[in-house]
Amino acid sequence: MILVADSGSTKVDWVAIKEDGTTVSVKTAGINPVFITKEKIVNILQVSLSSIIGSNVSEVYFYGAGVVSDSVGSDLESAFNEVFPGVKCFAASDMLAAARALCGDGKGIACIIGTGANSCFFDGEKMAEHVNAGGFILGDEASGGYFGKRLISDFIKGLLPKDIEKAFIEKYDLDYLKIVDKVYKQPAPNRFLASFSYFIEQYRDTEYMQGLLKSGFKDFITRNVYGYNYKEYPMNVVGSIGYIFRRELEEVAVECGVKVGKVLRSPIDGLIEYHKEKYLAK
Repeated sequence: MILVADSGSTKVDWVAIKEDGTTVSVKTAGINPVFITKEKIVNILQVSLSSIIGSNVSEVYFYGAGVVSDSVGSDLESAFNEVFPGVKCFAASDMLAAARALCGDGKGIACIIGTGANSCFFDGEKMAEHVNAGGFILGDEASGGYFGKRLISDFIKGLLPKDIEKAFIEKYDLDYLKIVDKVYKQPAPNRFLASFSYFIEQYRDTEYMQGLLKSGFKDFITRNVYGYNYKEYPMNVVGSIGYIFRRELEEVAVECGVKVGKVLRSPIDGLIEYHKEKYLAK
């Protein structure tokens, strides 16, 4: 049996793929090796994972935003071996997860448009080209954090249309000082900003939200996708924002001369397909 994991800071989607091709899906608390200790990782694996799937695991493929170096991968392998003795562990970034889920073994432009945003050109084996994402302050165009920042900025400056401003005030107990505290003093401001995606979706068909969405997607394409050979390869996207607002994304892509290929809400289904095929072919 092999394990495939798509990990974030809040949750991990696990899929155990058995020798007969059947699968078992499990969700656990998030594992970001940058922020939690090895002991905490082992506890999550023992209590929430191995108790359900057992210990007969030969390989683990762990994809997550916190996998930023080889040393992090080594730490993860050590933790996995405490719970699954002798297991082989492959740890890689969420960008590689997106590329494999979207492109398989083929070449293509792979994009993440969710809470954050990122992109690469995948050559079928590795990320051959990569435009730096920049994070929610310097980049992350079209992400939930990016759109939330634009919305909140317009709110505090009194630039929202009056009907949307009224709805925002009624929905959220926020004022200027509370917003400044959330963004500049509290942890995870990107997640706070991205949380307003639900409000944006609720009013997506208004002139204001259409302008917000389309300008954000245009920024993403011109500042990221244009860095790759977009005339030959389509733009493939994974992530909640790209999935929910696919209509606006595709309209902007047409205007920018970019083709949109596969669009997935989450990489896990594509990763299951990718790893199952390789596992069963052994």
